[in-house]
Amino acid sequence: MPNTFTQLYVQFVFATKYRSAALHDSWDDTLRKYITGTVQNNGHKMIAINNMPDHLHMFVGINPNQSISDLMRLVKGDSSEWINKERLTATKFSWQEGYGAFSYSKSQVDNVVQYIANQQEHHKRFSFRDEYISLLKKFEIEFEERFIFKDPE
Repeated sequence: MPNTFTQLYVQFVFATKYRSAALHDSWDDTLRKYITGTVQNNGHKMIAINNMPDHLHMFVGINPNQSISDLMRLVKGDSSEWINKERLTATKFSWQEGYGAFSYSKSQVDNVVQYIANQQEHHKRFSFRDEYISLLKKFEIEFEERFIFKDPE
């Protein structure tokens, strides 16, 4: 689109269904590469991506030609299909419904990249639920507890 100039940075956070520890470190690097390919093949720029066994963070430079909801539908749908096709889990894999999307300014990029890179250390001190609620509060997003990602069963 000529004469359109944007600088849009969004951190996405989404969880495995029922927050099961389904993402295994034996293949999570390959999963991150797969998701990066999906993001970049849709015209966006992957800036950072990392995961824990039950959730994933990605930080993306957004191309405004595609909506955030369409991007997330593709990322979650394509990666679920890939995980199931490759039979990487003992049972059918899926992501939990919903996601968090948090926007940042250029001056915050390095801090967000560092935050995502340090997820393993971060989660030695904080649960995913506490982290997610903290993000919602930090960004002053109204929410109801009953709609927060379900705890593991």
